[in-house]
Amino acid sequence: MVDQNTTNLVELSVSELSMSLKRTIETTYDHVRVRGELGRVTIAGSGHLYADLKDEKSVLSTVMWKSQVGRLSFRPEEGLEVVATGRLSTYPGRSNYQLIANDIRPAGAGALMALLEERKKKLAAAGLFDPAHKQPLPFLPTTIGVVTSPTGAVIRDILHRLSDRFPVRVILWPVLVQGDMAAEQITAAIDGFNQMRPPERPDILIVGRGGGSIEDLWPFNEENVVRAAFNSTIPLISAVGHEVDHTLIDYVADKRAPTPTGAAEFAVPVRSDLVLSLQDLGQRQKHALTRYVKRQRDRFAAARLPRAERLLEIKRQQFDLLASRLGSSIRHLTSKRRLQLTSASAALRTDLLRSDLRRSHKRLADIANRTEPATRRLLQQKTQKLDSEAKTLETLSYQSTLRRGYSLVLGPDGVLVKSARAASGLKSFSVKFGDGDVSAVPRPSETEKKPSKRARKSSAQTPEKPDQGDLF
Repeated sequence: MVDQNTTNLVELSVSELSMSLKRTIETTYDHVRVRGELGRVTIAGSGHLYADLKDEKSVLSTVMWKSQVGRLSFRPEEGLEVVATGRLSTYPGRSNYQLIANDIRPAGAGALMALLEERKKKLAAAGLFDPAHKQPLPFLPTTIGVVTSPTGAVIRDILHRLSDRFPVRVILWPVLVQGDMAAEQITAAIDGFNQMRPPERPDILIVGRGGGSIEDLWPFNEENVVRAAFNSTIPLISAVGHEVDHTLIDYVADKRAPTPTGAAEFAVPVRSDLVLSLQDLGQRQKHALTRYVKRQRDRFAAARLPRAERLLEIKRQQFDLLASRLGSSIRHLTSKRRLQLTSASAALRTDLLRSDLRRSHKRLADIANRTEPATRRLLQQKTQKLDSEAKTLETLSYQSTLRRGYSLVLGPDGVLVKSARAASGLKSFSVKFGDGDVSAVPRPSETEKKPSKRARKSSAQTPEKPDQGDLF
């Protein structure tokens, strides 16, 4: 038996049913707001954004067209909790539905802050925030590169401040400073400046924008921007937001300025101050040179020998001054010594003096009593020693030898005659005995007058014995 209700149903094709569902869903859910976590985020070459919006139980495919993606204030990333606004639609070819989003925002600042802290830890662990990598700013840059919006107040503030302090050449690289495309443009600008060659290449880079919410400033927290700033070989100043705003580019920049105006102040000194400093240095150099020349002139003048009267002039004046002071100085010294003597005499006590005198007399008497016996003993010892030495001298003297029977033969000139041959050659000589002197004349012996042949032969064969000499 055929069911009447079944026979009354309208028969639809698959396409008709899909289109009917599409109209129903798009009519019912033409404006919805969905909260979830982003997953599988992809930006196609066409610029469209494809992602999953999910929670613990379900997944919703999400699409955002290129025209809407460019207006995003942040870069969608997987794992970020967001609130998406748009409409539901179906894809008839696959019979599934999806969210066509016209706006995606982080689910509160807390979500972005959590993502920011996680990224900050990651980059810090990679060493990007190490102060050792920071470069010093040049003192007088000739060209400054600025990465910012060409229409905002930032570039006007920077140019105005540079003009006030020290006008230099400025190259602006215009970029978006918020939105999904801002990070890529800022990265390209930093890399582009670093690829330039002198003289176009800037000496300093300033990357900045005005204040705003964390979503507005989010491009300066993107990892590609941070790494581009870290890899920059040109010293970079970050000037993002106000003083209370902090982005990740501030940690890798070589200098962080609280405002764009402050960045210009860091970049160049005040020209008028430099002029005054140069003038002051010039004056100091001039004064130093003048003093040096004067010292050299005085030195050369002192090296020349002055006239004699000039040498004596000062000495005469000094002598006259000392002579005039001499009388008063003597009187003053006398008065001073008299006062000292009076004071000392008043302090003297006669009983103490008498006591000291008695003690001195007693010590002197004791010394005298000890000295007399000691002197006698010493004199006796010296006398005995003298007698002993006199006896020794008497024993060793030649007079004592003569008294023992010896004699001395002296020539006419008083020279000692030591041999008979020497005596025979003299006309006369004297013989000294212990009791007196006797004059004598040498006389040849008989053997000397008539020597025999035997004696001559003997004398020829036997050598003469050497003279024994005498005691002296």
